[in-house]
Amino acid sequence: MSQWEKLLSRICSMPRDVRFSEVKKVLEGYGYIGRRPGSGSSHWTFRKQGSAPITVPVDEPINLAYVKLVKAMIEREVPSSEES
Repeated sequence: MSQWEKLLSRICSMPRDVRFSEVKKVLEGYGYIGRRPGSGSSHWTFRKQGSAPITVPVDEPINLAYVKLVKAMIEREVPSSEES
């Protein structure tokens, strides 16, 4: 299993200790472009044309509600034949 597959599997297993860097890597791997927060905000917004934006706080560990958003995005992006 490659590091990428391990990372996707980790996110999809919904652990309580997901780091912002892991979420950022997955979203950017699927073509989302992250934008740093402005004027004191602690939330990054990731956008991809044709998809709804995903906003994630930089706080660690990432709240499960945000991990669920990323998991749902992975499930939409990965064709069912590639899922393990």
